[in-house]
Amino acid sequence: MDAVGGRTSDGGMKVQRAEAPALLAGHDAARNFFSACFMGPNAAKEMLWVAHVDDRARCIHLGRYGEGHEGGVDLPVRKIIADAARLGSAGILLAHNHPSGDPTPSPADCRATRTLARAAEAIDLTLVDHMVFAARDQCQSMRRMGLL
Repeated sequence: MDAVGGRTSDGGMKVQRAEAPALLAGHDAARNFFSACFMGPNAAKEMLWVAHVDDRARCIHLGRYGEGHEGGVDLPVRKIIADAARLGSAGILLAHNHPSGDPTPSPADCRATRTLARAAEAIDLTLVDHMVFAARDQCQSMRRMGLL
């Protein structure tokens, strides 16, 4: 990320992003945004990424919420919700990968996503989608599959 800087009135540095925030409106935009997270050495283990967005679907924060193991990746509901409240997120988009090559959400993925969706709803936060990536740029959207 490029940044431009300047001095604040008290002599401290201020930094702001030089480029516009990513717009994650729509499936293709979200897919393109997250696909780079699962390339190269990052494709070998399951990882969970969460994009926090404002009310216009602009990404205000992207965070990795754990590195998985062979059997999966944990979905830390409490931490994601706390971060969303701290950041003032209007919505969140989740993405994780299946190194096995099958982008089909597992029953555990579905259960954890439903739990997060209920917690998000309680604080008026929208779970926009949960995307599962696999080899050869395959991707399944839980929203498009009717699972959200």
